[in-house]
Amino acid sequence: MPVRRFGGHGYLVKRSGTPKLSYGFSKMNVSKSGYRVFSANSSAACAELAKKITERLGVELGKSVVYQEGNAETRVDVKESVRGQDIFIIQTIPRDVNTAIMELLIMAYALKTSCAKNIIGVIPYFPYSKQCKMRKRGSIVCKLLAAMLAKAGLTHIITMDLHQKEIQGFFSFPVDNLRASPFLIQYIQEEIPDYRNAVIVAKSPSAAKRAQSYAERLRLGLAVLHGTAPGLESNAGDGLYSPPPARPSAGHTGLELPLMMAKEKPPISVVGDVGGRIAIIVDDIIDDVEEFVAAAEILKERGAYKIFIMATHGLLSAEAPRLIEESAIDEVVVTNTVPHEVQKLQCPKIRTVDVSMILAEAIRRIHNGESMAYLFRNIAVDD
Repeated sequence: MPVRRFGGHGYLVKRSGTPKLSYGFSKMNVSKSGYRVFSANSSAACAELAKKITERLGVELGKSVVYQEGNAETRVDVKESVRGQDIFIIQTIPRDVNTAIMELLIMAYALKTSCAKNIIGVIPYFPYSKQCKMRKRGSIVCKLLAAMLAKAGLTHIITMDLHQKEIQGFFSFPVDNLRASPFLIQYIQEEIPDYRNAVIVAKSPSAAKRAQSYAERLRLGLAVLHGTAPGLESNAGDGLYSPPPARPSAGHTGLELPLMMAKEKPPISVVGDVGGRIAIIVDDIIDDVEEFVAAAEILKERGAYKIFIMATHGLLSAEAPRLIEESAIDEVVVTNTVPHEVQKLQCPKIRTVDVSMILAEAIRRIHNGESMAYLFRNIAVDD
């Protein structure tokens, strides 16, 4: 049966003297769409989290090199083909947050120009999330970062416990905001033997919804701290003082608005009973710990005999480990969304909960086109 090439597109097959045109493509030209997981950070903590995720997924970590050149410029080299594949970039945020952002942007752009099918950023702690509101005449940096990530080539983001849920509206592509509360609640149930005698504490009225969600799931009482400790007054405006001061004018003076008294927070107080109980303070971020230390002192004065802090992201900047070690706080529990191994060496009170399982499952479901609803079962907006 003679066969000859025809036009570069198919094969001309002769059967019983009658030519028949049959189109076919060699197997090597059909690339099955797969996925790869890369680490965008050369730090040990990011590599460890990436290793845990890839082990759960049963895949190898993508081959790439991230390093700083002599002039401190970031360079990213991807060592394998990513054409037509779903690429997941794992990026934790160390203390040098701006370098971490550039690593993520440069790697995303490198994968985009290498014809990756989809580029999904796995960013457990989203940086600059506290700068998501206008303060005085500042800027909303979180929205700027969202635009930069889209421009670099990201098509999807997996993150955890955004500081404000409304941040998802800054993005022009899907954002899966996972929750760490199931892991922290499990830690409370398994690692605090007498947690039934505990009370969930919100360190401010704005954190009351999160604390209420924990209290309802654990069937515990709720307490709220109101006011501020002496010396901790924050001068960060929320836009109330953004108009410029009025200037005297020789002409029309305009409308005269009623004068408002300046706000003044009262001394810190506790709304709720914590006497003879374990106090568990819950929050999404623990960074500057002065407020937590002041809250712990007040709770001790009100009769709490143990004080725990549960937070998703343990940034623990500056002197935080030393202040925690010297305070009335008994234990600080955070997840491994942010590297904090150095802080743990400085303060034995810090404990870590692993959340790589839910990140790995999110990656698997997104690649396979499965519903993400399973990861949010029984999860409320305030969790």
